[in-house]
Amino acid sequence: MCDQDQFEKDRQEYEARGLVTRRQFGALLGAGMAMLLPEVANAVAVTESDVAVTTPDGTADCYFVHPASGTAPGVLVWPDIFGLRPAFRQMGKRLAESGYAVLVVNPFYRVKKAPTAEAGAKTPIADVRPLAQGLNETTQMTDAKAFIGWLDQQSSVARNRKIGTQGYCMGGPIAFRTAVAMPDRVGAVASFHGGGLATDMPNSPHLQAAKTKAQFLIEIAENDDKRSPEEKNVLKDTFAKAKLPAEIEVYPAAHGWCPPDSQVYNEAQAEKAWSRLLALYSKALV
Repeated sequence: MCDQDQFEKDRQEYEARGLVTRRQFGALLGAGMAMLLPEVANAVAVTESDVAVTTPDGTADCYFVHPASGTAPGVLVWPDIFGLRPAFRQMGKRLAESGYAVLVVNPFYRVKKAPTAEAGAKTPIADVRPLAQGLNETTQMTDAKAFIGWLDQQSSVARNRKIGTQGYCMGGPIAFRTAVAMPDRVGAVASFHGGGLATDMPNSPHLQAAKTKAQFLIEIAENDDKRSPEEKNVLKDTFAKAKLPAEIEVYPAAHGWCPPDSQVYNEAQAEKAWSRLLALYSKALV
């Protein structure tokens, strides 16, 4: 995942195949990407704000958006390696318009405030890889507890409903570990083109996640599947043995196809993935 040379090669291949829909990428990037995402049918009015969340290691700058009235199930969003940025704010707002109280975090707050990738998803991977390498199982677990604890303190979050978590790229395994950190609160976990979900280490995210009570949605990029063709089978077998519901699918799209500012954004496949996310949350966050 997130290898710059391979990423550029994949981008060129998927553009040639007509599987990338960037839609005037440069102009829309400057406009904040809001027009890239389709409108939510029957969208609810939302309230949004920048918030500071205290963790054992400091203060994390995050984006919180929720329905303007009533309570809603909480959702914790872990961005990809390019971090908290306009694209993920728009994705979070769209999810809130669908009826969820959403916290999108800056996972790199220990080093710098967002934006941590100056050019968004166009930032060279080499510039942001050190940020990702600064995270580990311990930081992921302590952050997950702090972020969910913060969500549970908000009057807009329904305490009688399970919490969902979703991660993109490096955020995939962090979402898995969020369920491990808070097994009694997390009811649904979604990973989109997540990297490192199943390793040969005893603390592999998939082995840890198999001990939780959550339901899972795991959407794998076609090129990631080509590089690691057995991973999907390992995931299927692991969750089946654990008797945990898990929808696992390989998408005809490149790694990074979901965020609207990605250079390999595929609207049709991103919308399919989004619809499956909403289906997961509708049945699991009860």
